[in-house]
Amino acid sequence: MYNFRTDLATERRDIYKKANSIENDINGIESTKEEINDKISVEKVKILNEEGEKAIGKPIGSYITIDIKKLKLAQEEDIQKASEVLTNELKNILDMHIKKQDEIIIVGLGNIYVTPDSLGPKVINEIDVTRHLIKYVPDVVEKDTRSVSAVAPGVLGTTGIETVEILKGIIENTHPKLVVVIDALASRSIERISSTIQISDTGIIPGGGVGNARTEISEKTLGIPVIALGIPTVVETAVLVNDSLNLFIDKLQNDAKSNSYLNEIKEKDNYEEIKDALNPSDYNMIVTPKEIDDLIENMKDIVARRN
Repeated sequence: MYNFRTDLATERRDIYKKANSIENDINGIESTKEEINDKISVEKVKILNEEGEKAIGKPIGSYITIDIKKLKLAQEEDIQKASEVLTNELKNILDMHIKKQDEIIIVGLGNIYVTPDSLGPKVINEIDVTRHLIKYVPDVVEKDTRSVSAVAPGVLGTTGIETVEILKGIIENTHPKLVVVIDALASRSIERISSTIQISDTGIIPGGGVGNARTEISEKTLGIPVIALGIPTVVETAVLVNDSLNLFIDKLQNDAKSNSYLNEIKEKDNYEEIKDALNPSDYNMIVTPKEIDDLIENMKDIVARRN
């Protein structure tokens, strides 16, 4: 079993393919990619059977990855376009599981007091909820408006209750047909930090990407479909060192024009060796960019914006 240390299906697929020298699709997995414009692309990974599930350690289902280049420098029109792409993909995956009028609940996972983990609760603060309006003042609501409720259940360390236990109680009393879970993720690439959005219909295991897995939130545990929307906000130190090493090698190669030894180092996945070197001294930390406050605000706007 590979130590993927990432929540992203596309990264897990690429790690598996590189480790096994596979050029085409992995057995049991289908992939397609579409370039929306020069800044936004959409990649879809579908795990078809147990063979694909076993290969990359992700449940059978659909995984949609939206990549947004240079989000740190994003202009208003870039954020608007990214939000439109996300809305379209989210609508398509919702339509596969529920009817247009079915009630949903949006759940923002994470700790609002820890910036890299605050995406979920911050999105919840921006969501237009409608369940109370439809129930108590239906005359002020447009026809065909979907009933939407939202909750930020906090984290185990502050509530003492597993998130899935809180959600079971809410679902039992409010009876939604589907759950949309929003959470911060971990990545194996510094380039993906707050510039990638993953949507899946398989639920989520909170903390899974950073080795602090909680009880999974899925149809299996809640009894109704769960759509997970996640954005990477952290990487391991080993990932940072590995990516920095590759960037440094690129610079040396450009200066030296040719160096077979440097090529050999770069082609190899050095993550495991770097991690092993850092772990004995407890240097393999989880890190996040210094601009994480601005990046979280940008991604919050993309996810919560109405289109």
